[in-house]
Amino acid sequence: MKKYHLLAALLIGLQGMIGGVQAATLKQGAASEPSAGTIWTEPKTGMEFVWAPAGCFQMGGDGEAFEKPVHKVCLKGFWIGRYEVTQKQYQQIVGSNQSLFQGENNPVERINWHDATDFGKKMSATTNTAIRLPTEAEWEYACRAGGLHDKYCGGDEPNKLGWFSNNSGMTTHPVGQLAANAWGLYDMSGNAWEWTQDCQSANYKGAPTNGASWHSGNCGMRVGRGGAWNNSADVLLASHRKFDDMGGRDSINGLRVVRASQ
Repeated sequence: MKKYHLLAALLIGLQGMIGGVQAATLKQGAASEPSAGTIWTEPKTGMEFVWAPAGCFQMGGDGEAFEKPVHKVCLKGFWIGRYEVTQKQYQQIVGSNQSLFQGENNPVERINWHDATDFGKKMSATTNTAIRLPTEAEWEYACRAGGLHDKYCGGDEPNKLGWFSNNSGMTTHPVGQLAANAWGLYDMSGNAWEWTQDCQSANYKGAPTNGASWHSGNCGMRVGRGGAWNNSADVLLASHRKFDDMGGRDSINGLRVVRASQ
């Protein structure tokens, strides 16, 4: 009987040790996850990415019909470009630069949706890292730094955050010169429109709620976000959407890319 009690005590002690190791492992794993705004630099290109942690937010706005209804979206964590893709980076990956406003640190523009998608594929092959366009939900989540209800991407004062018709001199500017948002992302309002994966939709009725791209609707048109150097402040709003022909090239269209979470 004493042997039985001794064996039971040993088993209980062993279970406690295992439980302690598991708890410590979970705690260590959680501690190893990047915190919001953590920067990762892709070694071959030097492109910087910012960690957007998993979370939920209210997507959309109460302005135009295409911003409604406001709806809850929950996303997995992902890495998103700290800056818009520059002409130097585009040249490095693609080998050409068709931008109207030349400058190696200016955002690349005159990029259609196919060009933007191909850039992601070519950078993926060059760096052995999964690079792609953000979904529209990922873009707005990053712009809002996880759910802040600022008017623009980083606050309520567009002159401090983005290049637009009021302050741009009707040209693009080198990335990163104005204020960042709460996660350290630059130029999400203004400078150049940024392509997303999503097809055109009249509104958000039936939109995905998991952060995925929307592949129904008019897929000959794709969604751009953020506004550009020639737009008025109301177009730079965090909830504003632009629909553009996926094949058209214009000096207002650029891109920002995402590194898929590992």
